[in-house]
Amino acid sequence: MRALLDSLFRLLGALAALFIFATLAIEVAGIVLRELGYSMAGADAYAGYFLAAGSFLALGYALRQGDHIRVTLILQRLHGRARWWMEVLCLTIASALSVYFAWFSARLVWGSYTFNDVSQNVDATPLWIPQLSMAIGLAGLALAFIEQLAITVLTRRLPPAVNEAAHIE
Repeated sequence: MRALLDSLFRLLGALAALFIFATLAIEVAGIVLRELGYSMAGADAYAGYFLAAGSFLALGYALRQGDHIRVTLILQRLHGRARWWMEVLCLTIASALSVYFAWFSARLVWGSYTFNDVSQNVDATPLWIPQLSMAIGLAGLALAFIEQLAITVLTRRLPPAVNEAAHIE
């Protein structure tokens, strides 16, 4: 199961990187074309779609890599079982919220698809297409939180990021 999840999160990370690169490419192309006297209608809208897709698709991958910012003002003052219980509480709340956000965004995608909602920009893109990356990214984040919660509960150990002391230089 772990190997399957590793592959899934690597895929999400790779897709996120691809969309971030596409954001750069479309912006550079737009700048170059403007300098040459041409215009790309809808380019700014697609750059926004690509940036949002890259950001949301990276959420689960970044969480698994320990790249999310954690506020540990309370956790660092707790020790032993109290710290473990607080970590379980935080992971439970994060799991519940991310599942809710994933569910809500999936409903948003379905609603946009059902009502044929399109972008108000020149491109008139069906909105379910860019919204789909948000739903997939949030589902990945929910899966990453649930996985970390399960590991923490089953092993009765703190996640590695909590055990490592932060160093500010």
